[in-house]
Amino acid sequence: MNRFRTESGISLVSITKTQPAVDARDGRNVASTADVDPEYLLGDQLYVQPNELLEHFFGVNEPVTMTRQEVAVARSHIEVWKAVATGETEHVLILEDDIWFRPGARALIDRAWIAAQSRFPDSKGPDLLYFSYQNADGTAERRDVCRNLFRPGRGLWFLSGYVLSREGAQKLLLAMPVKGPVDMWMNRRFDELRTLALSSPAILQRRDGGSDNSYSVIPYLARAGVIDADEVAPPPRVAAGPLLVWCSGEAKESVAMALSMLGLRVRVFDLGDAMIGVDDLSAILADFDALVAPKIESQLLVKLAEDTKLKFLIDRSDRRPFDISGVARSNVAEFCDGGTDSARWAILCDFLGLPQPIAAYPDARPFEWRLFRDDRDHKIYSRKSVEWLAPLSDSSAWALRPASGWPSEPDPMSSALTEIYPLVDSSIGQDLSDFSPLDETFPGNLASFEHQCVEQELGAATLTLRACPNPKLTRPYRSGALVSYASHQHGRFEADIKAARGGGLVTGFFLHRAGPRQEIDFEITGNDTTSVLLNVFFNPGDAGTNAAYGYRGSPCRIPLGFDASNDFHRYSIEWRPDSITWAVDGRIIHRRGSWDPTPVPHLPMKLHFNLWASRSQEFAGQLEPACLPAVAQIRSIRISR
Repeated sequence: MNRFRTESGISLVSITKTQPAVDARDGRNVASTADVDPEYLLGDQLYVQPNELLEHFFGVNEPVTMTRQEVAVARSHIEVWKAVATGETEHVLILEDDIWFRPGARALIDRAWIAAQSRFPDSKGPDLLYFSYQNADGTAERRDVCRNLFRPGRGLWFLSGYVLSREGAQKLLLAMPVKGPVDMWMNRRFDELRTLALSSPAILQRRDGGSDNSYSVIPYLARAGVIDADEVAPPPRVAAGPLLVWCSGEAKESVAMALSMLGLRVRVFDLGDAMIGVDDLSAILADFDALVAPKIESQLLVKLAEDTKLKFLIDRSDRRPFDISGVARSNVAEFCDGGTDSARWAILCDFLGLPQPIAAYPDARPFEWRLFRDDRDHKIYSRKSVEWLAPLSDSSAWALRPASGWPSEPDPMSSALTEIYPLVDSSIGQDLSDFSPLDETFPGNLASFEHQCVEQELGAATLTLRACPNPKLTRPYRSGALVSYASHQHGRFEADIKAARGGGLVTGFFLHRAGPRQEIDFEITGNDTTSVLLNVFFNPGDAGTNAAYGYRGSPCRIPLGFDASNDFHRYSIEWRPDSITWAVDGRIIHRRGSWDPTPVPHLPMKLHFNLWASRSQEFAGQLEPACLPAVAQIRSIRISR
């Protein structure tokens, strides 16, 4: 900025005012207000950047919710507009904090400004002049084009560098609330303002500083197959431990979830847990970064207080597990389970030296759910011919590396499911009222799901995967998928399924949610229909948390003793707050508790069935066109509690 001067020779730096950005981490800043309405329609996105795939799969009336970051960015610009509208300056150059002036910017801006003023000889110049923008996939409407400028009709992204007049700011404030991402919303204002844009951007956004922005349209682009990025690899475990936490009541549950969201591997203890001795503590800390409410022998606590590597987080009650007066001040922090999200995050993050997440501080879950307890079954029953897909598993803070011998054989004394009350009992061949065919896809899937690929016949729903080259759909195959209308939290989910056979094919029966991603899988790969692949994905946080780490989950493959493609068999997932049990034809084949090797998913999920084609030959073998069309069939779904 110091390299640029005004016409009168004044440095731009000397006349610059800094406006603090709105913090997306503060829930009050990103709540719905008269300034910002976070709900918008996909049609608003398509107005700026038309896309046949996106419109084909979702339509223009699909509701979308802005991310916390998008709301914060919109409110940051609105605060600047308010200052411009009430200020004394006729035109203000507004810059975000991650821009740079490209070579030749000064000459380009000088010529454009002179041309812009000549466009409006009867007024004081344009209301809005874009110095920086991105042409929406080359579809921007350019009107009244000259060498230096054009009048945009629509199709400009970004709002990182622009000139706004005082009158233009007043018009924008009158048009509020901003509905959707602010750069998208601005496109609807072009005809209401005297809007111009440089023939080519003079200001660009920096790419060397990274970005923590999150875009609400990205999940829709992935589900439509517009983008096919690899799923997010798990971040490394943070080096913030070992940490010992003592607090009471609900605070124990919420602080455990908060520490997990920060990337620590957390274990929670209860009154009934055994006292921890010296040897036990070393072993536990080899697996976990933070221990919440551990019961530690008093003599050991005295020694731990002298350990300069340990950190202690203690609530502000009078109940202290030991005298902390001798502990270095930098290794002790006090917290209370009240105040704003930002205040509670600040206590944890400042103490551990971690950045605050852009997510709400989590609510406490019932302690009976045993979240983050170590319920691994250390009694290993030998199992033959079981393959744990170790090379494919995650190494995140939300999955432990299982011990040798995992997964264990289910306890032979309880190898059958017990009867429970059915909530939904659907003969899906005749009745699809509780389920909806999907029209979308996902990264890693070579097929697009289309409702025409789901048929009801002979008492079963048939999903058919066939080759169907269609340049508009970007995927070479079409297939069928079903999803329950309702989300379910805990219960037993059962269906009679006849799987598809053939390399590259996957028959899926699973529970799934996004934001945060959690999943419980039953999958049969077409290259080995004599076994099932069981998997769990866990991401921490309350509903709405943008977390989708864990691209491999925690899979294991278990033999069935029959070929799942020859006939129907009953597959069951029993999801309890503290455990997950998989069964086939009523016989339990696998059971997991908390931290075996992940925490148990804790948020409502929808029930899915699908037949898809994997990009990964490692996962399901090579797709064999000679096997197509391929079908998977489902019937007699039952959801019980």
